[in-house]
Amino acid sequence: MTNNPVSDGLADLRLMLRIRRFEEAVRDLRVAGDIVGSVHLEIGQEAIPVGTVSELDLSRDAVFATYRGHGWAIACGSELQALFAELLGRRTGINGGRGGSAYLSDPDHGFYGENSIVGGGAPIAVGAALAARYDGSGRVALAVIGDGALNQGSVHEAINFAAVLSAPIVFIVENNGYSELTPIRDMVRIERLADRAAAYGLPAEQVDGNDPIAVRDAVGAAVLEAREGTGPSLVEAVTERLVGHYIGDAEGYRPEGEVARAALREPIVRLRQWLASEGVGTAVLEALDQDVKDEILRARDRALADPLADPATAKDAIYA
Repeated sequence: MTNNPVSDGLADLRLMLRIRRFEEAVRDLRVAGDIVGSVHLEIGQEAIPVGTVSELDLSRDAVFATYRGHGWAIACGSELQALFAELLGRRTGINGGRGGSAYLSDPDHGFYGENSIVGGGAPIAVGAALAARYDGSGRVALAVIGDGALNQGSVHEAINFAAVLSAPIVFIVENNGYSELTPIRDMVRIERLADRAAAYGLPAEQVDGNDPIAVRDAVGAAVLEAREGTGPSLVEAVTERLVGHYIGDAEGYRPEGEVARAALREPIVRLRQWLASEGVGTAVLEALDQDVKDEILRARDRALADPLADPATAKDAIYA
């Protein structure tokens, strides 16, 4: 970052808008049938990947996301056309059209992929962290999980294993209030999910997940400690989804007016309001948004024109 709050805020806004407009385009492509299969969108949660990734060294650090991972890939620097192409099943996709929405990865940009098994990426991320002890990279791994994943046995084992071995890893919990379609308050009796880290001997912090600066500060401190050998920690970023758990989710489980209220405090709205209060004009903000929209549409159209992946290559690059 530049240490110029307005300049940094504009940079955060641009990246959050890239994620938001990408996800909106993906939603439209899925509804139109150009994208097939299950798709989970990051709309409303953009501040978490944006604030987090700015504190990483992606030439060596490794990010492992959930199936709601498009925004994480974009924050890591994945090329937009290649991302669209992957979701569209094009041979030009970052995984040759084989990964789709829930399994894409881009290790060239430090993004080691999604996992459609709830919490499935956590033990893999711990393995990447342990490998740093032997390869001399100084790597810190990042395991991104949802609030519901904290109830998975594999996540319990991964956190405990990382704690016992002081592995250089940070666990990021994207707490959007719902474990798929069930409110997290109906699943656990504690108010702060971050408090669960104490049982493993981990330091933890709960932050405003709609504020990229709050996320950046917490993750930055956690990454620094992990890199210096202190061991793992956990950051709970509290946020809200502005869309369903998946495309097609009727959201009948959400109270009336909840989404409308969330839309008033979501990260892009809040950051625009702050920038306006700092003297950034409406024309500047609108031009930035339009520039991002144009970038997204160009990438989408180019990906749509790319050739479909050859089904005969479906088993290529599979290792067992």
